[in-house]
Amino acid sequence: MTSTGRRYRYARWWGAGAGVVMALVDTVSMGHLGVTFQMNGRDVDLLVIAFWGSSFAILGWLIGYVLERRHRDRRAAEIIRSQTEAIAATRARLAQSEKLAALGQLAAAVAHEVRNPLAVIRSAAQGLAEALPADDADARRAYAFITAEIDRLGSVVTSLLAFARPLRVETQPTRVNELFDRALLLARDELGEKHLRVRRDEPATLPAVRADGDLICQVLLGLISNAAEAAPPGGEVALAAHADDGVVELAVTDSGPGVPPTLRARIFEPFFTTRARGTGLGLAVARQIVEAHGGRIDVDDAPHGGARFSVRLPAAA
Repeated sequence: MTSTGRRYRYARWWGAGAGVVMALVDTVSMGHLGVTFQMNGRDVDLLVIAFWGSSFAILGWLIGYVLERRHRDRRAAEIIRSQTEAIAATRARLAQSEKLAALGQLAAAVAHEVRNPLAVIRSAAQGLAEALPADDADARRAYAFITAEIDRLGSVVTSLLAFARPLRVETQPTRVNELFDRALLLARDELGEKHLRVRRDEPATLPAVRADGDLICQVLLGLISNAAEAAPPGGEVALAAHADDGVVELAVTDSGPGVPPTLRARIFEPFFTTRARGTGLGLAVARQIVEAHGGRIDVDDAPHGGARFSVRLPAAA
């Protein structure tokens, strides 16, 4: 019980005591002023003191009782609200678990039914391409289109499996600059194609994070790829990090148009995407990975325009 709760627990008795003290103070004050109370020629000061004392004590007791009940009602409302939120969160987790279980079965079936035929089709397309005349540009363009679509479908299946598969997180102290280095190295081609500038800001005294380096690097790579796609040619992608109260925040910012406020509540939902050819699983997988680390991922406006994705992870002890 908090100090406030203990104080309100005895509010009625404190009120009664305050009423008795007020009655005594009033009586002593009137005595100093020479005020006396008589009835039928008899001194009734003690009777008046007893009457005032009991009256003030009852009044103080009632006021304290009202305050105590109000505190109890407020505390009960807080407990009910917290329990309701906990129940809602538990239901949401159960519903999500059921969805993931169903999605896992679906993903396994899709992978079994689709991957092997796709591999056969790609192999057959490659065999046909080797027999094409060197000057048949139309046929080679069709071959490139077929292989690109096959690779895209393969990526969709891989994303489904990655989202449905239970995560195995093996955390250890990991330096943030190493995570940035790995992610930027893997995204080098995407950044170079649009001639994007990369700006980094991580303090030398930044603590390590307790994380699975491979999984968090996957999250950062996805955020950098999204930033590279959103930023205009010649724009900027910024990576920053800072620590606060046992938490390290990693931020990826772009100079693109940003994310509209109406979409921010849904942007991390599975299968939600604004891209014509997107699967809507990239950010959903990112949130799944970050939450498995006991962290949080958010999106907001960048200070100078664009989108800012932040990943908060626990600092290593």
